Amino acid sequence: MATTYQALVLQPDYSLAFEHRSLQDPPEGYALVRMQAAALNHRDVYITQGKYAAIQPGCALGSDGCGTVAAVGSQEDKNWLDAEVIINPNINWGPSGRHQDMKQYRILGMPTDGTLAEYLVVPVDRLSSRPAHLRPEQAAALPLGGMTAYRALFSRGALKDGQHVLISGVGGGVAQFALQFAVAAGARAWVTSGKPENIIRALELGAEGGASYKEPAWDQKLREQADGFHLAIDSAGGDQINTLLNLLNPGGRYVFYGATNGVPTRLDLHKIFWKQLNILGSTMASDDEFQSMLHFVQQHRIQPVVDQVFPFAEARAAFQYLDTGHTMGKVVIRF
Repeated sequence: MATTYQALVLQPDYSLAFEHRSLQDPPEGYALVRMQAAALNHRDVYITQGKYAAIQPGCALGSDGCGTVAAVGSQEDKNWLDAEVIINPNINWGPSGRHQDMKQYRILGMPTDGTLAEYLVVPVDRLSSRPAHLRPEQAAALPLGGMTAYRALFSRGALKDGQHVLISGVGGGVAQFALQFAVAAGARAWVTSGKPENIIRALELGAEGGASYKEPAWDQKLREQADGFHLAIDSAGGDQINTLLNLLNPGGRYVFYGATNGVPTRLDLHKIFWKQLNILGSTMASDDEFQSMLHFVQQHRIQPVVDQVFPFAEARAAFQYLDTGHTMGKVVIRF
């Protein structure tokens, strides 16, 4: 086994640089994983732009990844040796399934070293067997986006077979998983995107229809297609929230896991109380939900959509590509 490895590390000026590190044996309760693939999230890009809380230079970024267990720190964990694993990026979610521990919770990749390294030391309880039907590039794409979509759809959104769900911004990784999961669960899904090609791809993945939010009266187009929605899944926020609330059926649920468009300038409270609507925040997922998500993916043989794969040596170019906003699916790094 090698004695050194490379990691892609955040610098004080928020740039990224490859750093040679010495390979250490994992401590008790931990495993050393030789990474096969890692995937980027917009979170990683935001960190390099200084747009994330508690940024610590010197950390290897990356929350998503899979690999092979090269060593373990405890004899009782030797059954993991040589296993092909997928990594749960949760750190200290806490005892409640309803919400994360607001003081202790963090995500792999900041401030804890993440998956953009040739080797990674993680607690053994962060490991799960890689779904057998997935290639490493596909498995690496799954954790953060998959668990976020699963919680938003099912735990928070209570999506049921046959219900209508509207998923906004379908080019993003979480939205793409939300579409695939909703279709697999027997729901009827519609999407929005600013790019017609993303809507076409969504139709190929099982969406029943869609609309470009850049077109006039896009909401009316969706209303005619679906005749209302039981659930809306959104990551943008902003004034779009009022349009989405208006598309919901009485008693409908609006679940949001981000606010890239910021806070709305107004919120139609009369619409909310008169239609008995539910507005629900969501982010990430508990460890139990992570396991439920993996089971769901294996049961339905879901294959994550990978937009493009970059070799590790070109990882900085992968960041630039993700930041263009022209992706449909995940950007993956191959080691």
